[in-house]
Amino acid sequence: MKLNLVPARTGFQWVKLGARTFFRQPLGMAGLFFMFMATVSVLSIVPFIGTLIAMALVPAATLGLMAATREAEQGRFPMPSTLITAFRGGTPKTRSMLILGAMYATALMLVLGISALFAPNIAPVELPGGEVSPERVRDLLNNPGLWVALVLYVPVVMAFWHAPALVFWHGVTPAKSLFFSFMACWANKGAMLLYSLGWMAVIMLSGLVLNLLAALLGGAALLNLLIYPLVLALAAMFHTSIWFTVRDSFVTETPPVTP
Repeated sequence: MKLNLVPARTGFQWVKLGARTFFRQPLGMAGLFFMFMATVSVLSIVPFIGTLIAMALVPAATLGLMAATREAEQGRFPMPSTLITAFRGGTPKTRSMLILGAMYATALMLVLGISALFAPNIAPVELPGGEVSPERVRDLLNNPGLWVALVLYVPVVMAFWHAPALVFWHGVTPAKSLFFSFMACWANKGAMLLYSLGWMAVIMLSGLVLNLLAALLGGAALLNLLIYPLVLALAAMFHTSIWFTVRDSFVTETPPVTP
């Protein structure tokens, strides 16, 4: 395995591949992402410990969605068991994935803890009726804790972006996987930047279309009806595209085999 440098325009290609693959198996990909979110929601009911467990499961869930994307890319329906691929590779790989999950939870807690020192309340407060006050949004954007969290979270994302695939499919140790992942993201920073901007454009365009439809056809009622399925689809589509960023960032002599 070695690092593969790609042109910056590849970032847009990753967005297109993610969307195209998602629409090959929309029910399967959306269903798996919903299962993950439902699991996180249930775990979060348990104070503190449940939240830590939910954080620690993120790398494993990311790997499961990558495996599902590979299935969908080949025209196969991703079964629910694909989501737990990280725990189906034997004891050594399961242990490594759990260590990686613990490292992710620790990193995320550090980010939240440090940002809380600058501003304890980062999330906006919702008003009755589900609307968010413009004043609260303005206060949120002026909150230094938010920007500290974003700045600190960027290197965390870079370190863990490729790590689950490197650990599970390529046998890299958790600590080394963080280094290789960070270096891969940095080496292909042009592509990763356009990839991020591409998804921002997709989300903004989808929101604009949704608001136009709501204004023309049904007002707020239609907006409330469509917004949650749209958010679910976009989030699942985004996670579908992650596999392509991993696939193109590394070159291997033999393709990885999913157990």
